[in-house]
Amino acid sequence: MNKLILPALALATLMGALAAPAQAQNLAIVNGKPVPLARVDALAQQFARSGRQITPEMMDELKKAVVDRELLVQEAQKQGLDGSAEFKAQMEFTRDSLLIRDLVTTFQKNNPITDAEIQAEYDKFVAANAGKEYRARHILVEKEAEAKAIIAQLKKGAKFDAIAKKQSKDPGSGANGGDLDWAAAGNYVKEFSDAMVALAKGKFTETPVKTQFGYHVIRLDDVREAQLPKIEDIKPQIAQQLGQQKLVKFQDELKAKAKIE
Repeated sequence: MNKLILPALALATLMGALAAPAQAQNLAIVNGKPVPLARVDALAQQFARSGRQITPEMMDELKKAVVDRELLVQEAQKQGLDGSAEFKAQMEFTRDSLLIRDLVTTFQKNNPITDAEIQAEYDKFVAANAGKEYRARHILVEKEAEAKAIIAQLKKGAKFDAIAKKQSKDPGSGANGGDLDWAAAGNYVKEFSDAMVALAKGKFTETPVKTQFGYHVIRLDDVREAQLPKIEDIKPQIAQQLGQQKLVKFQDELKAKAKIE
């Protein structure tokens, strides 16, 4: 009899050893259906990507959430909700979204933005924005007579910023005493920039400047060489912009080769 018992015990031990790894891969068995432990890991990774710290306590909560989710999924399937046309349409949309995400990720991996490309884009930025910057104020009114009256007040010693706060029709700068902050001359319409550039520091226009917006009284407070950011400071933004440009080009190429009817 002992000869029969020993092989049986050995077989039971072997079967248990083989089953253990499979069991360890599952979080639970819900109504006979295995719930893979990998679902908890995937959920934890999502939380980690959002910056949240994964603590042992949170892992316990995630495990409970995965089991609860499986219970709800099974009930939805029991009620036949996964067979509705709306559900199938949503599944197809989700599938397409995941495919597009993976396609974009693969494209970016195979077409990385190089330091040389970033440097070239930065050089173009510097060439387009180098030069002088102007710190100006202005008072915007609707009629030329109003502008002339303001100029007369300024000549008598009235405060430019006080008049701007009270009378300027420009809501952005008016509240700040007409201050337009630092900007290149090219940021303004031609009539405005021509008049501003012609001023000496601390002087204001003695005749109204007409533009499409109305009549301006302009004062030039200061002039400096353009303060451009260093490449290290805007490298991520440049890389993102170049990446978007590559994706747009890739999509355009696909569209050009496609037969769309």
